[in-house]
Amino acid sequence: MDLTLLHPDKRHELSLRVEKVKFQMQIAGMDGLLVGSPTNLYYLGGGVFRGYVYIPVDRDPLFFMIPPSEGIGDMCHTIRKPEMIAGILESQGIGKATKLGLEFDDLSYSEIRRLMRALPAGEYSDATPVLRMARLIKTDYELRLMRQDGMRQAEVYKQIKHCYQEDMTDMEFQIEIERVLRRVGCLGYLRAAGNRMQLNMGSVIAGANADVPSPYDFSMGGAGTDPSLPVGASGEIMKPGTAVMVDMNGGFNGYQTDMTRCWTIGEVPEKAVRAHECSIAILRDLEHFAHTDVAVGEVYRRARRLADDAGLADCFMGHNHKVAFIGHGVGIELNEMPVVMERNDTPLLGNMTIALEPKFVIPGVGALGVENTYIVTDTGLENITVLDESLKQL
Repeated sequence: MDLTLLHPDKRHELSLRVEKVKFQMQIAGMDGLLVGSPTNLYYLGGGVFRGYVYIPVDRDPLFFMIPPSEGIGDMCHTIRKPEMIAGILESQGIGKATKLGLEFDDLSYSEIRRLMRALPAGEYSDATPVLRMARLIKTDYELRLMRQDGMRQAEVYKQIKHCYQEDMTDMEFQIEIERVLRRVGCLGYLRAAGNRMQLNMGSVIAGANADVPSPYDFSMGGAGTDPSLPVGASGEIMKPGTAVMVDMNGGFNGYQTDMTRCWTIGEVPEKAVRAHECSIAILRDLEHFAHTDVAVGEVYRRARRLADDAGLADCFMGHNHKVAFIGHGVGIELNEMPVVMERNDTPLLGNMTIALEPKFVIPGVGALGVENTYIVTDTGLENITVLDESLKQL
């Protein structure tokens, strides 16, 4: 298997990513880190493979490939099992780590225990925050991929109106949107941070279903069509006088963008129209306000204040179930760092990529609002999911 970032013309990109990981390792006091989760293997190699990556803090990384996966170059070593890693490290002059990082959040308990036995160390530490912090700031290469995703997702959203037919159920509508997504190259897999959130290709939330909480921390969850996946479209016929929110997959190349647009079926109450317009106004304001060095919590507080000033506090970020955030990081996964919430006092940094979603739930009508994916810059936010945001009828 030729991993993309191991190709000679991509070695610079690999070096940038490894250096970011090493910087976070130094902050955490780690002298070694072993990666085994698909998300982080993709980040470090440009492809998912069976095996591991070992990063010494003062040396080049080593790729350990378990057949049928195979690599190219002197960085790659073929192994049958992780117990072989320690011997190869020793042959390369890499001794036992004083503090070894392992992905406690992303690997199973049994695999963590096996790796601890296979790679003795002075102590073990959770490498998940180290890797998430390294992925927080995107390289120019990553930003190019995300801009491509945003353009392709917007092109699909232009076709959504044509997916609708009268008396459709919300699930039938979603399936038609999924068909368009797949036909234009969407990978069909929504990779989300954490192992407790299970999703399909996104959500179509119509009418009163927007006010049905799901087990996940979503402002508008939806009942789903089966208890095994209690989120999203419920299978009910979409009715006149309601709103339809579309929040579907934007993953075409290993990275993802997050994007929401809304439509109505017939006329909806004035409060619903006003809520949607407020969402757009909040985004326009934040696009100027949220620049490098502004605290993440200030972004949340400003959005909430604008919703309060509009007299919409009762339905902002949910109604039956409210959430305490208005956005999140996005990249290889949805729900990356940072979480845009009040108690997050970390500053925005250049080339962070965040999705902002100031949304509203109007009881009996549905969910309203817009979500875009942005790149943080010194002067504000660059929208990479550009498409008409106005509320139109299906």
